Amino acid sequence: MSENILPQQFQTQSWFKNLTLFDWLYAVAVMAGSTYAYKQYAAYMDSYEVGILFATGLSLVGLGWGWKPSRLLFVVVTLLSLFAINLYIPAMQVLADKGINGQSAIDMLANDKEHSKFFLKFLISSTSATMWMSALFFMATVTYFVELFSQNKFSGKVATAMVWSAVTMGLVGLMVRWYESYLVGADVGHIPVSNLYEVFILFAIITAMIYLYYEVRYNTRAMGGFVMLVISASIGFLLWYHFEKDASEIKPLVPALQSYWMKIHVPANFVGYGAFALASMVGVAFLIKDRALKKNPDGLFATRLPAKDIFEDVMYKSIALGFAFFTIATVLGAMWAAEAWGGYWSWDPKETWALIVWLNYAAWLHMRFTKGWRGAPMAWWAVIGLFVTTFAFLGVNMFLSGLHSYGEL
Repeated sequence: MSENILPQQFQTQSWFKNLTLFDWLYAVAVMAGSTYAYKQYAAYMDSYEVGILFATGLSLVGLGWGWKPSRLLFVVVTLLSLFAINLYIPAMQVLADKGINGQSAIDMLANDKEHSKFFLKFLISSTSATMWMSALFFMATVTYFVELFSQNKFSGKVATAMVWSAVTMGLVGLMVRWYESYLVGADVGHIPVSNLYEVFILFAIITAMIYLYYEVRYNTRAMGGFVMLVISASIGFLLWYHFEKDASEIKPLVPALQSYWMKIHVPANFVGYGAFALASMVGVAFLIKDRALKKNPDGLFATRLPAKDIFEDVMYKSIALGFAFFTIATVLGAMWAAEAWGGYWSWDPKETWALIVWLNYAAWLHMRFTKGWRGAPMAWWAVIGLFVTTFAFLGVNMFLSGLHSYGEL
């Protein structure tokens, strides 16, 4: 009689075998949607874009299997986006018959008293959805701190619901904006990750989603207010950019951005930016906790913030996640540069500062792995990293010029 000598962790059922019927139905629905999109738009896609489409579908399946709350999010976003599109189709035809097309028609459906549609005007046009996202993030920031100071669990649940709702509205806003860009003109249509207005929405969504994962993973909402601060700051810039620069207007892409590379390079970059931003704010919370324990171990921050080990673990995992995606984005960016400008690297200011960001977090991870650095120095490093990353993301566009000058304010 043979004895099973495999280690215990290998004797358990595989993760794959633990998938439920709902997991498989979700996967089938996502891939069916990808296939439908391919059949509808294959004539407008090259082989690379087809690959991106199905890779995205598989990524959503994997995310839905690994993080089950995201499945409902994707379903709701899909339904609301399709609802908005179906409102646009007949209304745009009516306006087209009157000789009104493009951006003017979109604006009329959202604002004009005679032609506006209630849901488009107040809820699910790209601009309306983005405004809802902004308001919900601001309110969530306040509500998380109310929960932290009052220990009112209901407030915490409300704050979490606000963040989920904000992410939903932000994604709906981007999806509808994608469709609206094609209503402006077939030659104008593009994925909405092409300018600062669009990527600030993307940044807020990604940062919030990473936070929501960790909120469940560590069963604490005490980090929420700190993380929402950086999201609210980005929303503040977004609103200024929207009202001061009329940035919500959809414009044609500059030639350098008319590439399938944008569809993968930009989202990968902003997973990195979002994870780095989250790590920095967790670092702030760690430093507050550390100082509180030294000054007043029985005080509010000392007792109500999570253990320092949790902060350190979230910082480490967020920076590792961000570093992986930022590395992928940098490689993709080099390949895009070779196709667009004839060289993989040109020491353009944006490229140079991207390298500085990469080296900063590579050094952070190296010191943790090889030297075992922990505690306040690593938290301060993560906080300082936010300023380095912010300059690479925004400061270069404001103060320096180069091949990436199309991103200027």
